[in-house]
Amino acid sequence: MNRLGRSLACAVLLCGSVCGVQAQQLKVGYVDVQKVINDSAPGKAAQVQLQEEFSRRQKNLQDLDGSWNAATAQLEKDAPTLSELERVRRGKDVADQARALERAKREFDGDLEYRKAQEYATLKERVERAIKAVAQERKIDLIFVEHVAFAKESADLSMLVIEAVNAQR
Repeated sequence: MNRLGRSLACAVLLCGSVCGVQAQQLKVGYVDVQKVINDSAPGKAAQVQLQEEFSRRQKNLQDLDGSWNAATAQLEKDAPTLSELERVRRGKDVADQARALERAKREFDGDLEYRKAQEYATLKERVERAIKAVAQERKIDLIFVEHVAFAKESADLSMLVIEAVNAQR
């Protein structure tokens, strides 16, 4: 009986502590970080800056692609009338252009992804600071930023975070 009494007392104490925790209401919210980054003023400014920064290079790539297409079409058109030596030489030139174009595309894509990652990291830091500020201001206990299967619209704090990010300097 003594063991049973102790077990029962522990169960009652445990139940009492769980009930005490349940009496406090847990305030929970979620933030769609990608939405905040895309819709905030700094996020939009970063998109515009990247567009401006890479638009000239993208135009150059399009020009190189057009030149390569024209050279390929011209070689195909002229191939029947060209000497074997001239056909080989022009074929080599077209292949060299193709390699240069592919190299330029890879460099462009790599540079663009690198700059996007830089901007994303900077913006994510700002978003995290804004999330913490909103949580402290609204006394929210827990905020989810990823992997939310379902949440009521009232738990979505994304617009508040967008406003906080826009207010940051």
